[in-house]
Amino acid sequence: MSDINSLAKKLAPHYSRFNVANRLLFTGHSHQAWPDVAREGQTEYFDVCARDVDNKWGAAFEKTEILRNYLRDFYDDPDGFYCREESTHVLFVSWMSSLDLKNKPKIISTDGEFHSLFRQLHRLEEEGLEFIQVPVQPDDTFAERIIEEMDDRTSAVMLSRVYFETSLINTHLTEIAAAARKNGIPVLIDDYHGTNVVPLSIREAGLEDCFILIGGYKYLQWGEANCFLRFPKDCDYRPAITGWFASFSTLDKPRTNEPVEYDHDNQRFASGTYDPSSQFRAAKVVEFFREMGLSPEVLREQYKAQVSLLREAFKSKNFDPALIRLTHENPLELNGGFLSLTSPKAREIRAALMENGVFTDARGEILRFGPAPYITTDQIQKAMDKLEEVISSS
Repeated sequence: MSDINSLAKKLAPHYSRFNVANRLLFTGHSHQAWPDVAREGQTEYFDVCARDVDNKWGAAFEKTEILRNYLRDFYDDPDGFYCREESTHVLFVSWMSSLDLKNKPKIISTDGEFHSLFRQLHRLEEEGLEFIQVPVQPDDTFAERIIEEMDDRTSAVMLSRVYFETSLINTHLTEIAAAARKNGIPVLIDDYHGTNVVPLSIREAGLEDCFILIGGYKYLQWGEANCFLRFPKDCDYRPAITGWFASFSTLDKPRTNEPVEYDHDNQRFASGTYDPSSQFRAAKVVEFFREMGLSPEVLREQYKAQVSLLREAFKSKNFDPALIRLTHENPLELNGGFLSLTSPKAREIRAALMENGVFTDARGEILRFGPAPYITTDQIQKAMDKLEEVISSS
């Protein structure tokens, strides 16, 4: 486990403002600390605005392109387009508005999706959408059950690469995408818990025609308002919910009754004016990650080692499984970047841990411990010791 500490102790001094060395921050799957250089990005944005006023947008777009290039590298995807937006929800709604829901009202998804996707699809179900939630378990028949649902009434398949509750990796995307391709059905992949955790070559996985939602709030350490929709370069979708940033090239054209135009570039699904300060912050983080050698492979090994230690430390406590247990004991190769625990008192435990200085989070009966690259073996052990104290006193 010395490798965990080698990287963690190298990184921790660069996160002094978040004081990561002296806190038990285990919400890495939700909100990681930002390196100190991120603050320089915020200040840089103010200075650019003061100097350039409305001419700041050129510099802002350059920062966004830095983020796009980082994602293209991570996904081995040099030809993909990446649309920037404030949230994955804005991108999701814009993308949804491209679909022929009137004639193809069926959406195939799973029972393991995050709240934003479930909420929006469930609300549309109230308006007549057919919302199919395929159980993710048992895993050995999952792809087969998804594929069986595909028909000529299906507008899209929407599913995660890493499930937000269990941390399990969906290993069936290539098979599902191939079947959807044969049926002319687009596939939307939520990768909020996969980016910077589980390396993915879009080309090798056969996912080049898929759409991928990416968020910077978690493992990327970019903070809020740095979300992207990856889509193929030959995409000609025409989202009904569209903003003027989706077609800069037509701004000076006379207004006509001709069909609305879209630029053939990254911003096809964009809305309108936004606050670019978050891109300045994130661009500094990208530079920092490269300087620190935080490649996808290095990050993957760090998370696997940390989650392994969390799991072993948890098992050593011999907790009553009726009170708290591992959500699954699948091999670490099938696990993302956090440890998922199941307890009927998950939310109470989470609150008690917070009172004891341990940052975790809970969703229903799921309690999640999410490390980050700067977390040491000692901090992992202390977090599990605190969990034991909380469980013992409950």
